[in-house]
Amino acid sequence: MDRKVAIIGAGISGLLACKYTLSKGFHPIVFESQSTVGGVWTNTVETTKLQTPKPVYQFSDFPWPESVSEDFPDGQKVFDYVNGYAEHFDLVKHIKFNTKVVGIEFEGPNDEEIQAWSLWGCNGEPFGSKGKWKVVVEDLVTLSTEIYNVDFVIVCVGRFSGLPNIPEFPPKKGPEAFDGKVIHSMEYAAMDHKQAAEFVKGKRVIVVGFQKSALDIAVECSAANGKEDPCTVLYRTAHWNVPDYLPWGFSLAHMYLSRFSELMVHKPGEGLLLSLLATILTPLRYAYSKFVESDIKKKLRLEKHGMVPTHSFLKEISSCLISTVPEKFYDKVENGEIKLKKAPSFSFCNNGVLVEGETSPIEADLVILATGFKGEKKLKHIFMSQTFQDYITGSPDAALPLYRSVYLQ
Repeated sequence: MDRKVAIIGAGISGLLACKYTLSKGFHPIVFESQSTVGGVWTNTVETTKLQTPKPVYQFSDFPWPESVSEDFPDGQKVFDYVNGYAEHFDLVKHIKFNTKVVGIEFEGPNDEEIQAWSLWGCNGEPFGSKGKWKVVVEDLVTLSTEIYNVDFVIVCVGRFSGLPNIPEFPPKKGPEAFDGKVIHSMEYAAMDHKQAAEFVKGKRVIVVGFQKSALDIAVECSAANGKEDPCTVLYRTAHWNVPDYLPWGFSLAHMYLSRFSELMVHKPGEGLLLSLLATILTPLRYAYSKFVESDIKKKLRLEKHGMVPTHSFLKEISSCLISTVPEKFYDKVENGEIKLKKAPSFSFCNNGVLVEGETSPIEADLVILATGFKGEKKLKHIFMSQTFQDYITGSPDAALPLYRSVYLQ
């Protein structure tokens, strides 16, 4: 029997899922809202580079081309690599581009029966006999709607795209009070590189945020405007952004992305032996964190800039939000091309941004919100059933360290 599998998203995870289901004899249908494969690598700012060393970020059956010699290729080279994977394994013919999934629903049992299952696939089996998934999609070109009935659904929508996280402000203190322009980093990344450089040229720019997009955009603004119109980075929390992956010459991957490193961390549902091991290894876990922190503080001169985080590096890496600092970022801070400003909260006024507790605004012409994405909300609202939405929602403070950041079920 020809089993149909719906795959939502044609980024790296979606392409892998497509190739795997084909190898098992199933019939995959990949729905991609953009016009090409690549996911987050479809639109990146010019200075964005791969966050992890190239040997760790590659398909096991499709090595990087020899022409890519650097360990941290730029965004365009990563996109070309991912696109090459899709073409090499002839996956493109299974993808429906410019097609957005607006809802998925399991048709068959009622919510009470579903809640009794150990897994959504009917009693632990990947393909159950009690019902099928209904996938509602919209063609973004014709705006027509179509319904697909499939046996299984794989959601590969990613966390860092699609639905921007826009801060909330009191009435009359949001972007509407500002005479300049306010955009999200997603809009900036969607511009071509020349257009983006021209867009920020000659403007007083404030970048809100301190993760990868914020750092990259700040560097691009400083390159366009120099000391004449320095870029201000408004941040709420300092982060352990890394200069490289070799603290004091040791591999960060071996320290935190190995099977041994997972023994140092308590996990939900762990047995007595694992719990005892994690407790015994607590001093080593602490030492690892301090070892890496000392390297970052020295290389980036964080104490000099007042940018030493109050939380541990272990907490940072457990959140899977580690970012690499663009080359010479803190050199630009020292020479005045980039200004760092801590802001627990802020609001807009007609000529700029007012930081909480201060009376004088930071004047600006453009504010770029590099404030991330609502990944959980995007995932949650794909499901039409409240039961499934509730399954998706978890504690916002929960963090689960994973071996090589891989989750298997």
